[in-house]
Formats: sequence, C-alpha cells, structure tokens
Amino acid sequence: MSWDLTGTYFEHCPCDLVCPCTTSSTSKPADVERCTVVLAFNVQTGQVEGLDVAGRTVVVVVDAPRLMSDGGWKVGMYVDDGATDDQFASLGAVFTGQRGGIWAAMSPLIGTVLGAERAAITYADDGRTHRLTVGDTIDMEIEDWIPPGGEEVATLTGMTLFSPILTMATSTRSRVDAFGIRMESPGQNGHAAPFSWAA
Repeated sequence: MSWDLTGTYFEHCPCDLVCPCTTSSTSKPADVERCTVVLAFNVQTGQVEGLDVAGRTVVVVVDAPRLMSDGGWKVGMYVDDGATDDQFASLGAVFTGQRGGIWAAMSPLIGTVLGAERAAITYADDGRTHRLTVGDTIDMEIEDWIPPGGEEVATLTGMTLFSPILTMATSTRSRVDAFGIRMESPGQNGHAAPFSWAA
C-alpha cells in the first residue's frame, strides 16, 4: 500500500482572513457557526500503487461543526471527468483515508459521505489568483493577499495540515451548491500552497 502525490491546492471558506480551522489543524473553532469549506487539489505528479494519476484534479466539499475536531463532517468529492475508472477509485481511496497518510488522520472525523462523482473541472493557478469551476456546482476564485503597503504575498509558516507554508488569500468569487452544501462568501478566507504527500 503505497502512494505519493505532489501538486498545488487552494481552499475557500466563510471565515475571516485567516481560517482558525486550517491554521490550528482543526483544534480551534471557525469564525462562523458552521465550517463550510471547498478544498481543490491539482495533482501534477503522482501514483497510487503504481497507477499514474498525474494531471487529475480532486475537489473535497465539507460541511462541519464550528469546531471541526468534534467530527460529524458531511463530505462530498469530485474527481475530474478525465479520470479513468481505476484513477477515480484510487484517488477516492486516498482522499477518504483508506490508503493511510494525511487523509487517514482526518477520516475518523467524517460522519456522512454525501457522494463521489466525476465532473467537468477547471483548475487554474495564475500568479496570485487561483480559480476553480466544477460543472455548474462550484465557481470560486481566491487571490493571495498582499498587506497594505507591502510588496509580497503574506504567508503563514509552521502549518501542519496540508502544507507547511500557506498563503493568506481572500475570495473574489464564491458560489457553491454541491452535494446539498451551499456557500456564497465573497471577500472571505482563502489559502493556497504546493503540497507533497506520501504513504
């Protein structure tokens, strides 16, 4: 049972500029009553048990209690419609924690799996801007944040969830209606980073 994935990711939720859930590895409560988050992963290189999964995109949609570590998450997942049956199944196993690694640590928090589907997905990193569309269910964009008077994107270091360094970002477009989970939170939190995982 071995796999490795590298690529880029970004997320968006209705918290303020810095999401307490992500930055505390789910140990601090969200700024809002329910934690609704979309996590988009663009796999640039990777394999699962020898199966090449490079070029695939996985999107995880979550609705969770304000304190995410309480568990009971409702989760849905999309994989881009270019995925073969084997790629779809293999990535599903990784992102639900069945194959160990980072996602296995989170799988006990999941209370309800809302579904897993293929969909037409567009994922783009364009400098400071990160965009995602998933069919007609998700249309979101975040922009990495440069503080007033600054010249560089603000980052958070020492993170332990998806990547050790995350950009701070805000949403410029936010429309989600996926698996019964809804969010419209323009101007709210986003983070982006490269990722590299293995198990």
